[in-house]
Amino acid sequence: MLLCYPGLHAIWSHRAAHALYTHGQRLPARLLSQASRFVTGIEIHPGAQIGHGFFIDHGMGVVIGETTEIGEDVTIYQGVTLGGTGKETGKRHPTVHDGVIIGTGARVLGPVDIGECAKVGAGSIVIKDVPANSTVVGNPGRTVTVEGVRVGSPGRPDIDHVHLPDPVADTLTCLMDRIDSLERTISDLKAGRPIEDPTTNGAGDCIDDAREELAAIKDRRGAAKGSS
Repeated sequence: MLLCYPGLHAIWSHRAAHALYTHGQRLPARLLSQASRFVTGIEIHPGAQIGHGFFIDHGMGVVIGETTEIGEDVTIYQGVTLGGTGKETGKRHPTVHDGVIIGTGARVLGPVDIGECAKVGAGSIVIKDVPANSTVVGNPGRTVTVEGVRVGSPGRPDIDHVHLPDPVADTLTCLMDRIDSLERTISDLKAGRPIEDPTTNGAGDCIDDAREELAAIKDRRGAAKGSS
């Protein structure tokens, strides 16, 4: 670890650069931070405030801006950016509280607040505050769990890549059920048996539900195109 962990080397360099920065030695602080960037591939502005227990895994491509504040026991992975949007002055970078984990390639932009023990998924782009003990994924980042409880997102599929809804398959299943119902009705008519009430087999309701889901998907796609 002492010889081969660039994240550790970058943090050591930052401690020294930050001390110079806070004592008004801005140019030496920046030169030290740039030398560390050249050696480690990790760019930490000497003005950033970083607590104890900060861990950068792998580290290549990590960028941490000047007014970033990071608490204790925070872990970030390679390619993470804690940056600004270019629209703010003063405090323009994120505040990351204790125990936060930020996944590979995530972008946290602007003076947003990442609550304690929150998790930011890999590749997420976060531009709004994140509650404590929550998980945020996507672009733009949205909260999917808080305190271990999944957050509902009306009109959108659950972020479960194993059990995503499939309205086309659901519609085909409904159509097969409907065909079976019609075939039974025809057989009953031919045999002179009482005809089964079609409302009792649920096939009609199933098709209606599938139609509504497909219509909702079309509406969402149309709204997305309109907003873009």
